[in-house]
Amino acid sequence: MSTVALDVAAVRARFSALESELAFFDGPGGTQVPDEVIEAIATYLRESNANVSGPYETSRRTERLVADSRLAAGSFLGCSPDEVIFGANMTTLNFALTRTAAREWSERDEIVVTRLDHDGNVSPWLELAHDLGLVVRFADIREDTTLDLEDLAAQLTERTRVVAFPWASNAVGTLVDVARVAELAHEAGALAWVDAVHYGPHGPVAVAAVGADVLICSPYKFYGPHLGLAYAKSELLERWRPYKVRPASDEPPGHRFETGTLPHELLAGFVAAVEYIDSIGWEAIQAHERELGQQFLEGLPDTCRLYGLNGLDGRVSTFAFNVEGRSPRAVAEHLGERGLAVWQGNYYAVEVMKRLGLEEGAVRAGIVHYNTAEEVARLLDALERL
Repeated sequence: MSTVALDVAAVRARFSALESELAFFDGPGGTQVPDEVIEAIATYLRESNANVSGPYETSRRTERLVADSRLAAGSFLGCSPDEVIFGANMTTLNFALTRTAAREWSERDEIVVTRLDHDGNVSPWLELAHDLGLVVRFADIREDTTLDLEDLAAQLTERTRVVAFPWASNAVGTLVDVARVAELAHEAGALAWVDAVHYGPHGPVAVAAVGADVLICSPYKFYGPHLGLAYAKSELLERWRPYKVRPASDEPPGHRFETGTLPHELLAGFVAAVEYIDSIGWEAIQAHERELGQQFLEGLPDTCRLYGLNGLDGRVSTFAFNVEGRSPRAVAEHLGERGLAVWQGNYYAVEVMKRLGLEEGAVRAGIVHYNTAEEVARLLDALERL
């Protein structure tokens, strides 16, 4: 058990958005942003707004910011600053990177995805298969929504080029043994292609330790601005031929895959978001989320059916459930009218919902470290009254 306590009142004081009476359980769709992130964006626009490569001060400040953002990304992901790529969002980056990687492949080559994935790490492969005659295989999940590693291993062949999978499910919260899946991929001669979008706000990412070859995530899911962030091993970045304009620099390797001018003000916000997380610390964040997650699970009314693991081991504090006799939409509206922000539907986790037989999807409540025990109690009370 963690001995690092989280001062949730001090945390919430750093978010003007949390002064609202609305309790935000919609973090899986995008977290709220601390004031220091907002101020970093505004300060850049007020004091440093310029493009790079200009022989004047604001341009030089922007160049320093870009360098600082690569350092922050390398620290957050556990990689070299040269191995990071910024883009519009995770999905756009993934469509670009999947097409770049596929330049080396042939018709009937294979990609393995999972039924636990967000569609942002499924549809890019399906579209590639349509365009290039590739084969996409689906690794199944068990009834408890954990990834079936035996089924995944059975999908691997000598033609497998990529195993694409999530670090954590954005729908049911299930964690994946990233290192083990990466090991299976490498044994088959394939790349381990990790979607860490949902895991990003819940724990430390260490790409080298888990053996990821490519990893994609979204800073707006971990207290930053709307932006996409990716990692790829330097050997891949140096080998792959990027889609880019001719004058664009080839250095560092990751920069070759960034099209057009970067959103510099959002990079300033990203740096501030990483600094914010560092100021809290993962140990305190995880301990607090686990405590609130346990409160939610223990207090969930009998009228609610939870999908996924019944405990906190092997999952993050994201919960999908339905209420007996009520549609997900009706439940979400009921909660919204009572100042409780939750999501409903499939949240782009198409395969999970198909596997669970949920045509209308489910209600989703996501807990992050700025939530409180009082908010969880309000949520449970509102569900009890349905």
